[in-house]
Amino acid sequence: MSLENPTANNTITQRPRRLRRTETLRRMVRETNLTVDDLIYPMFVMEGEEDKVEIASMPGCYRFTLDLLLKEIAEVYSLGIGAIGLFPVIPESKKDDRGSESHNPDGLVQRTVKAIKQAVPGILVITDVALDPFTTHGHDGIVDESGVILNDSTVEVLVKMALSQAEAGSDMIAPSDMMDGRIGAIRQALDKAGYIDTRILAYSAKYASAYYGPFRDALDSAPKFGDKKTYQMDAANAREAIKEVALDIAEGADIIMVKPALAYLDIIRKVKYYTNTPVAAYNVSGEYAMIKAAALNGWIDEKKVILETLLSMKRAGADLILTYFAKEVALMLHK
Repeated sequence: MSLENPTANNTITQRPRRLRRTETLRRMVRETNLTVDDLIYPMFVMEGEEDKVEIASMPGCYRFTLDLLLKEIAEVYSLGIGAIGLFPVIPESKKDDRGSESHNPDGLVQRTVKAIKQAVPGILVITDVALDPFTTHGHDGIVDESGVILNDSTVEVLVKMALSQAEAGSDMIAPSDMMDGRIGAIRQALDKAGYIDTRILAYSAKYASAYYGPFRDALDSAPKFGDKKTYQMDAANAREAIKEVALDIAEGADIIMVKPALAYLDIIRKVKYYTNTPVAAYNVSGEYAMIKAAALNGWIDEKKVILETLLSMKRAGADLILTYFAKEVALMLHK
């Protein structure tokens, strides 16, 4: 029996706290759940053998040589993570101003995809389609003499890149460049070449964000001049995101994505209301680094903050989350 006066609050007819009394009750009425099936693990591959290098601005994340990457992927897959996003660290000697190495059939990405599909055939391999890791200038497109990013010339190279990845065995192509018309051009080229089942995960609402810094450190892909504001979206715009999503869906995207996630939960929500197409969110490197830095200083409970952060993305409407926390979360959820 409650020790409170039974007549003191007799005007209260609703007591939502009843359903918060025990952990079992809270689980039963929980509106949103985070599972390992929601996670995609971004991973970095580099040339060489038997080496892994921790990324200074992303504690706990590594660049792997292919042999060690395969071992890591096997472990990741055993934890129930069904998909990885693959990002290459390209040597300077293989970069040029047109990103030609991006569509080399014997390039790092292509060799890695083939090896993964042979070693861990069940895992879904998602390959990035953008030129910045492959260009000397660090931009996602072809640059003319005046410094302008050329849209249509870039799309031609992106199509070659996507086709080479599909030929290598990529399960899903992920154009992250934000060039106009690239989803339609890639879809048409894939279908014409017989890759009708190769999916497209479109970075549809990718913002020109300051949260990408650690990722660019990881790939050494920061732009050597200017910024990316002429092709990535303005952080102030929300309606424009719906326009970009609508265009990508019309052009053949199978999944659309919002990037970054944490500072753009409102965009995830708007996009989710707009479409029945699956929505992915990218919990980007800057978001990861902030949590890691605070945890290393003892300012937060790291595990609780990680789970709360990813849950907020699910609650906003994300069906899938690309996150560098994927392996840690899978281990937490298995306990």
